[in-house]
Amino acid sequence: MSRTPWSREEFEARLREKGARYHIHHPFNVMLNSGRATPEQIRGWVANRFYYQINIPIKDAAILSNCPDRAVRREWVQRILDHDGYGDDPGGIESWLRLAEAVGLSREHVESLTEVLPGVRFAVDAYVNFARRAPWEEAVCASLTELFAPAIHQQRLANWPEHYPWIDREGLHYFRSRVSRAQRDVEFGLKVTLDRFVTREAQERALEILQFKLDVLWQMNDALAQRYGVTT
Repeated sequence: MSRTPWSREEFEARLREKGARYHIHHPFNVMLNSGRATPEQIRGWVANRFYYQINIPIKDAAILSNCPDRAVRREWVQRILDHDGYGDDPGGIESWLRLAEAVGLSREHVESLTEVLPGVRFAVDAYVNFARRAPWEEAVCASLTELFAPAIHQQRLANWPEHYPWIDREGLHYFRSRVSRAQRDVEFGLKVTLDRFVTREAQERALEILQFKLDVLWQMNDALAQRYGVTT
């Protein structure tokens, strides 16, 4: 017997409750945002996170390739432009490379991916492969970790200049740009999820998908903590 679907409001609330497992709460991220990280730990995080950054537009292109809905494609393609750049906007990947330079890394070294840890690579690749193989609606749902992203960007903007004055503030442009863009993106991704996952079974599946993406981000931090340690 089919169970009663949650109301739209309750479904959204359950999605947002997943924020308790967002990687902002991981000990490695807590260390970064509380000023306890060493330059080596920050550089390791920046170099490894670059692998995630360069795969975001690849993941989004996979979603587009599976999506027959023209209206959705018209909205979603902006995400690729945001990261790869378009016109006068150099894009998020370029902004991340400027962050790398601000923390003392060369862009050539970061782009070589020589510091990317196996655990980070495995987690990111799992996410991209999910986006390639899953129905496009499920891949959109996985993006809903953006519900929790503005808070982590705001933390970095508020805390890093004080805790890490040796980092050129211009290098923090990526975080400034993502505060507004992540909010724009999540409004659309949330609407798609609430509109498309309408049975109880589908809603529960959506929660499983969101947990998968949260696990991807958590695993990245686990790998970083194991390699670089966590300063207490």
